[in-house]
Amino acid sequence: MTTDVLPQIEQEVADPSGTVETITLGCRLNLYESEAMRNLAQEAGLANVVLVNTCAVTGEAVRQARQTIRRARKQKPDALIVVTGCAAQIDPAMFAAMPEVDRVIGNAEKSQASTYQSLAKGDSERVRVNDIMSVRETAGHLIDGVQDRARAYVQVQNGCDHRCTFCIIPFGRGNSRSVPAGEVVAMIGRLVAKGVPEVVLSGVDMTSWGADLPGQPTLGELVQRILKLVPDLKRLRLSSVDAVEIDDVLFRLLVEDERMMPHLHLSLQHGADLILKRMKRRHTRADAIALAQRLRAARPEIAFGADLIAGFPTETEAHFADSLALVDEVGLAFLHVFPFSPRPETPAARMPQLDKAVIKARAAALRAKGDQALTAYLDRQIGSVQTVLIERDGRGRLDSFAEIHVAGGQAGQLLQARVIGRGTGHLIGEALA
Repeated sequence: MTTDVLPQIEQEVADPSGTVETITLGCRLNLYESEAMRNLAQEAGLANVVLVNTCAVTGEAVRQARQTIRRARKQKPDALIVVTGCAAQIDPAMFAAMPEVDRVIGNAEKSQASTYQSLAKGDSERVRVNDIMSVRETAGHLIDGVQDRARAYVQVQNGCDHRCTFCIIPFGRGNSRSVPAGEVVAMIGRLVAKGVPEVVLSGVDMTSWGADLPGQPTLGELVQRILKLVPDLKRLRLSSVDAVEIDDVLFRLLVEDERMMPHLHLSLQHGADLILKRMKRRHTRADAIALAQRLRAARPEIAFGADLIAGFPTETEAHFADSLALVDEVGLAFLHVFPFSPRPETPAARMPQLDKAVIKARAAALRAKGDQALTAYLDRQIGSVQTVLIERDGRGRLDSFAEIHVAGGQAGQLLQARVIGRGTGHLIGEALA
């Protein structure tokens, strides 16, 4: 699971005419794709439609998707409700059986204009989900428009060739496919021309970018090309990356180029080597610590976040203690904690399971540790002067992605601010003249 999955999000976006609404659950990649879906639906002339883009990363994510669909039907009894995303790709029959659902479309089909044209004509089949493993084209439906956003999320890769024992995502996303560098650079150039100050590269297994392209270029080479060919790009950020797949070029750019934001979200998953092995991860505890030490030595201001799973099958108290200790040893400031949830058809689902109460308690303890780490990190920023990218309503982000509240400023504006205090999970700053 190296996709940039966030704690479950649900965002509704309607077009100005009020005819197309998207509801997004799960990761930033889903949020990006929902915007492409909305554009395609508008172009097809769809009216009074709700597009629900689901997540399947945990059993709880699937439960929330079903709950969201029921709520959408109550709110819009006459709308056409179309369900897509990873959960719909993996188990289309379950969603098709819901009386609230009108159509189910797969992850490949949701990016195809013909899907929405069929929906508009009324001749679309109830379930349109094909074998995602047969998809070979490059990732994503590229879009230029970014709605009401200070930063743009650019999908450069989709799918995953790895088979971590807990992860269902490859069965929802398919095998790894990369967007060619020329297309990525061209799109970022168009976004920058529209005034977007920051671009975030996103993907399911982003450090595998290029392995399926001629010459097998690396993610570092893509980043280098972007920075060289789009000189007016002010800020470039990476979403979740695999700690052992950061190539030498990418490492150098992270520590030498000021346009690269000093923030990495690492797909760590656990702090105990035995559990990492049972997860079929490709790194060790020592690998994660060494990477953080190397990067911090070369660029002291860099901040780290990570995905961590609590309660994986066979996890002992000692294994869990390793995860708690890893927060300090890597110097993590931002945690995404997932209580283990067995996903059907994955090897981890067949392993000896922990009691649900134990999983819940360990997840809570890991989140508490994350809250402490974030508070300590934020406190260290007080008194400093930093660049802030304003997002909306006086709220913005530092280069490290820490949230800060600053009075004034317009969305998309970069300003200098002095950090003068801390709230719950965020900083308080004052803009400098």
